[in-house]
Amino acid sequence: MGKIKKGILGGFSGKVGNVVGTSWNSISCMRSLAGSYHDPKTEKQVCQRGKFAQAVRFLKTMIPYLRVGYMDPEPGQSAYSSAMSYVLKNAVGGCGAGAAVDFGKAMVSRGSLVVPTDAAVAASAGKLSFTWTDNSGNGNAGAKDVAMVLAFNKAKAEAVYDLDAATRADGAAELALPAHWDGDALAVYLSFRSDVERLVSNSMCLQNDEDAQSPGGGSGEDDDDSGQGTFG
Repeated sequence: MGKIKKGILGGFSGKVGNVVGTSWNSISCMRSLAGSYHDPKTEKQVCQRGKFAQAVRFLKTMIPYLRVGYMDPEPGQSAYSSAMSYVLKNAVGGCGAGAAVDFGKAMVSRGSLVVPTDAAVAASAGKLSFTWTDNSGNGNAGAKDVAMVLAFNKAKAEAVYDLDAATRADGAAELALPAHWDGDALAVYLSFRSDVERLVSNSMCLQNDEDAQSPGGGSGEDDDDSGQGTFG
């Protein structure tokens, strides 16, 4: 219970409701009580937090790419939140510290633009070389559609990308890799955007190197053995 020291206009000490009266250097002060913090850490919450942390670790490295790849998000969502929603729902497994992104199922671009055929990637001499067969005229595919390439370093949680790497008609593109990535496991993606319309394609994961230790500490990533080695 609070006590008034100098009448109704004076300071008080103690607690009245959620207000605490005190003094400092003979000056009367009041402060509100800190709000209570309830964090029960239920099994379900711990599981979801682990999944969310791994999705953030992946997606925060490529926000400019996602702004193009998810240029038409759901109403009320940003491109980033749309990407987060998709990855959490479709590409993250495990729980808590054992949560991990299945990079083969993750999409860094989603849309209705037709993807090219026979797309592939090869690593050599500090770069990635992408190839595909030009399928212009197939559905809404156009010769001037722009190739967007991206590589994610699983160990370092870093990404490099090019939003204007080549055209569909070029049939090839390159992406330089940082020297300090030597030997690291990569997930590599290719997608396309229209040069005249707000259209993007679904991304294709062309390389998904086996990762001995998943980001969350588990070993349960369902990696795709495509025959492509790590960069080096």
